[in-house]
Amino acid sequence: MKPIKILIATPEAIPFAKTGGLADVTGSLPKALKTLGCDVRIIMPLYRQIQESAVSSQQSGEKNEIKDTGIRVSVPMGFREISVPVFQGSANGIPAYFLKRDEYYDRKYLYTMPEDDYFDNAERFILFSRGIIEAVKKLDFQPDIIHCHDWQTGLIPTYLKTIYKNDLFFANAKTIFTIHNIAYQGLFPASHFPLTGLPQEVFTPDGIEFWGSMNLLKAGIVFSDIVTTVSEKYSKEIRTAEFGYGLEGVLDSRKEKLFGVLNGVDYDDWSPEKDKFIIAKYDYKDLNGKAECRKDLLKEYNLNLSDDAPVIGIISRLADQKGFDILSQAMEELMSMNIGIVVLGTGEKKYHDLFAELAKKYPKKLGVKITFDNKIAHKIEAGSDMFLMPSKYEPCGLNQIYSLKYGTIPIVRATGGLDDTIQDYTQDSRLKTQDSSTGEGNGFKFNEYSSHALLTKIKEAVKIFSNKKEWKKLVQKAMQQDFSWERSAKRYVELYEKLCRGEAK
Repeated sequence: MKPIKILIATPEAIPFAKTGGLADVTGSLPKALKTLGCDVRIIMPLYRQIQESAVSSQQSGEKNEIKDTGIRVSVPMGFREISVPVFQGSANGIPAYFLKRDEYYDRKYLYTMPEDDYFDNAERFILFSRGIIEAVKKLDFQPDIIHCHDWQTGLIPTYLKTIYKNDLFFANAKTIFTIHNIAYQGLFPASHFPLTGLPQEVFTPDGIEFWGSMNLLKAGIVFSDIVTTVSEKYSKEIRTAEFGYGLEGVLDSRKEKLFGVLNGVDYDDWSPEKDKFIIAKYDYKDLNGKAECRKDLLKEYNLNLSDDAPVIGIISRLADQKGFDILSQAMEELMSMNIGIVVLGTGEKKYHDLFAELAKKYPKKLGVKITFDNKIAHKIEAGSDMFLMPSKYEPCGLNQIYSLKYGTIPIVRATGGLDDTIQDYTQDSRLKTQDSSTGEGNGFKFNEYSSHALLTKIKEAVKIFSNKKEWKKLVQKAMQQDFSWERSAKRYVELYEKLCRGEAK
């Protein structure tokens, strides 16, 4: 049997370019699919940071080249024809293709500046989506499956079901569209629709029109063969008015073709036994290295904490969605407790300002870095005692899964993938026995979205942390949990095979 040929179409992927968890998924999933015997490739824009990284790698003697294939594709954009060179590189043995058009992709940020989104994002990702279809025809790779990720690729299934429906090259190609966060939809004025070149009948309420605007996420949902999202609970949540962001009806109409597949983790990158960024390696049998990592983290943030004060780590986009509104309400009381907090991330200016001020007020208990730094992210996972994710909603979440592997106990709100992956230690303990040391949980979880519920759960965790014997058992149990990509990748292969058999037209 021939291997399934899969093209991963994504706006970002590690190790090339990243703004969030999407890049971790689209960088790690292909590696797992290859292990399962699939022939898989990645395609994405050639951003500035990719070109800079390639130059830096060449200068240091590393083999991380991005080469011009010599292929040029002509992409219609309204009344223009835009020439797009195709470049090629690789990661983990996976070929990666890049569409180069510097006027659109040679920028400091991928999609949005601190002030606002790029004004021409519609053009940028119309070009990207149609450019992929044209590029694939010239590359020596005819995919069985085009796996599209988020709104930036939503037009790919749309093109294949309309303009390219009679193109023999794609006669057997099927599409899967994965929603990583339904709040980000790629909404643009109707005036941009002619740039797509799509027939006018596509711009209707049954198509990509959304309250008079063009919705690229909706396009992917309506025209793909299968829709997936990144956890089982989130696949149900987005069919409700509370979480659906106006698309709950569209998703409910496609519920038979909607699947939740929990993201996995690449333990080659995220494991304290292998981590190249941390000061000391460790595993669940020997936790001495974790104590060294904690010391190194406190030094990194210039904090002064006693051994009986837990360090709570936060790596996040600083935004309301991530729970920073309820966290900000709780900060003064948290700072009165015998704990320390380290924060790494960027986001909304109001939180940049708030946490900068709080760090000045509590310099020995609160460390804040308004940036993203991969090395420091690894140090936080290894050196913290607990990891806080109080999200209003969270499609999957990866940091809580990383944290388990590092013995850094998650404190999360029960939503989306956080609810799927974390079982409440004290709650489960009470159900099982009065002795919480025999509990079945792997972290701490609260339901009500409020600063009060957040504080109550943190206090529970801090109380158990004070019992070193019990805490060690919890840490060791958490570290033995397995959320590797193997299980998730097998589920995707099942869906790919279903499509190839023609069972989801």
